[in-house]
Amino acid sequence: MKKIVAIFMLAMSIVTINTTNAQSSKANKNPYTLVYAGAITENVEGEVNIHPVNYKIKNIEIAANVYTPANYDPANKYPAIVVAHPNGGVKEQVAGLYAQRLAEQGYITIAADAAYQGASGGTPRNIDKPAHRIEDIHAMADYITQYEGVDKDNVGLLGICGGGGYSLKAAQADKRFKAVATLSMFNSGEVRRNGFMKSQVSTIQERLKEASDARALEAAGGEVRYAADLECSDEMADKMPFDLYREGHYYYHRTHAHPNSTFRYTMSSLIDLMTFDATTNMDLINQPLLMIAGSNADTYYMTDDAFNKASNAKNKELFLIDGATHIETYWKPEYVSEAVNKLTDFFGNNLRTNDSKENKI
Repeated sequence: MKKIVAIFMLAMSIVTINTTNAQSSKANKNPYTLVYAGAITENVEGEVNIHPVNYKIKNIEIAANVYTPANYDPANKYPAIVVAHPNGGVKEQVAGLYAQRLAEQGYITIAADAAYQGASGGTPRNIDKPAHRIEDIHAMADYITQYEGVDKDNVGLLGICGGGGYSLKAAQADKRFKAVATLSMFNSGEVRRNGFMKSQVSTIQERLKEASDARALEAAGGEVRYAADLECSDEMADKMPFDLYREGHYYYHRTHAHPNSTFRYTMSSLIDLMTFDATTNMDLINQPLLMIAGSNADTYYMTDDAFNKASNAKNKELFLIDGATHIETYWKPEYVSEAVNKLTDFFGNNLRTNDSKENKI
């Protein structure tokens, strides 16, 4: 079985079939291309509103959505929450869902597409380097702290899946984040290096060689090679050995598909990914920390590892959603509501507003 899993994971990491024609009818129907249940379809006065915005990280234009709470008044001061999306995800999927649900609780929230990904700029497309993803999070804080009505001294951070791992790294140094939470945290470096559940340890050097060759080819002006660029059928997905990838296929390619969302990333990115680990220097996190995971998530071992290393986190808490798998925390109504309720309590206890006209959080 271990050999089968290793072969499967290796194939997932190197196959290069183009899937750029994937489309989503939900994205086409929603004016903001949101694909999650209960998504905003129009801005209504007095309700939660969505505001597409753009800003730059150096010379790269970033596409983001800002959500403002009901009865938003820019003359007031609101706490804000930065939401970082999963690997392969975009702001219109789970990151947008949680950003909208937290805006319903009175927060100004922001979800942005990572540089080189989604609707954001940058070439080659789908570069996935940890330093870039961490800078994306810092830049969201840069933007949202300047947004009208935001109390810049009360900003929280929520990272989902791969965005959770990168959020832990960002929060280690960026103390603008007064409270840090993760949902279904995924340690991208550990998995790209060792394979999911350590299923690819035996091929580390082989994959590093492929990444090195891919970078050399790019530097010489040749083609850009991609990893995980797999056109997957339902039949193929049903045979996958892990819930994460099996359910991820149906979420990203079927029920919540978005034309800007893709699993692929440049092969050369593995040089950076495989030498990265989200859990190094966890002792630098001294903010309040909440880590949420499904009790049935096959990714839980990554949350557990990071949580145990957060030795200096203030009032840290590990919260398990009973019965949930990793992907189910993205969309299943009862699990999303349970997570949002916990996040609302957490941020409500750790973020405060300085405005005399107190907002109810």
